[in-house]
Amino acid sequence: MRCFFHLMNGHETIPDDTGVEVPDLETARAEAQRAISELRQEHEGAIDDWAGWRLDIVSPRGTLLHSLPLSKSLH
Repeated sequence: MRCFFHLMNGHETIPDDTGVEVPDLETARAEAQRAISELRQEHEGAIDDWAGWRLDIVSPRGTLLHSLPLSKSLH
């Protein structure tokens, strides 16, 4: 299954136009956590900038499969 990881905050969207092929939703969740960890490493000290943002795991048809808040994940 292909999943896309969109960053969203209610006003802005940073879309993932490429996506990733994963065998199941659990693997997609693990990939999302890895992406959040990378953001944390790249933007250390900018946790407040991510308040209100989330990473949405979305199907190719646009169906929301899972959502992870960045502010919680970054603390």
